[in-house]
Amino acid sequence: MISIKLINKKDIDICYELDSSTISLWSKRQWNDEYKKEGTKIFGLLLANLLIGICVFQVVLDEAQINYFVVKQEYRKRGFGSVLMIYLINQCEKLNIKRLLLEVSNSNETAKKFYSHFEFSTVGIRRSYYKDGSDAVLKEKKLTTK
Repeated sequence: MISIKLINKKDIDICYELDSSTISLWSKRQWNDEYKKEGTKIFGLLLANLLIGICVFQVVLDEAQINYFVVKQEYRKRGFGSVLMIYLINQCEKLNIKRLLLEVSNSNETAKKFYSHFEFSTVGIRRSYYKDGSDAVLKEKKLTTK
């Protein structure tokens, strides 16, 4: 059974473990700092009781920025990321968010294709943004509010 839950403080260690086994974006301290930021929401995608995906987004006025989005490698390309993204979009629409923003490495073709499927359009580029020298592609999805 698939479920999505709001992550609370006690679950941050599980988020860090999943991050460490996938994209290794944040340290444990950064996870704790992210959790404390005003307007930040963290959702976990669970299969039975196993955390297989995480979405971190921050709401500022009528915009939201996706700061982290991942599904465990062995569960990718099976629709789980789409379930999490649809949930996120629905939550943003309920909050009257007008646009959803994110950045993705220009070298990450799989992620770029995934975001295009959800009608994110490219609105800018940050040259040599990542440690490996790749550019960050800035993407935006305009939302309809309910």
